[in-house]
Amino acid sequence: MKIKQNVAISESGFVFNPISGESFTVNPVGIEIINYLKEGKSAEEITGLILEEFNVEENTFEKDYQDFTGLLNAYGLIEKTNEEKN
Repeated sequence: MKIKQNVAISESGFVFNPISGESFTVNPVGIEIINYLKEGKSAEEITGLILEEFNVEENTFEKDYQDFTGLLNAYGLIEKTNEEKN
């Protein structure tokens, strides 16, 4: 999955979807996840990077990651990559 290109995110965690006009605020971990998704990183890559950077247990992060990306999807902020469509 990948963040849609037209979605804007500031360094402070302000996320804006120009298609819907909706805006959201995310915490520092959310900022990192969104930036990694924009770069096209896989869930496994993101998990490894977040575990290195933040003090969080892997099981906790994996559940939170699934919840967070579910919300991103529900708000129309992500798109599936070609590999995920097949």
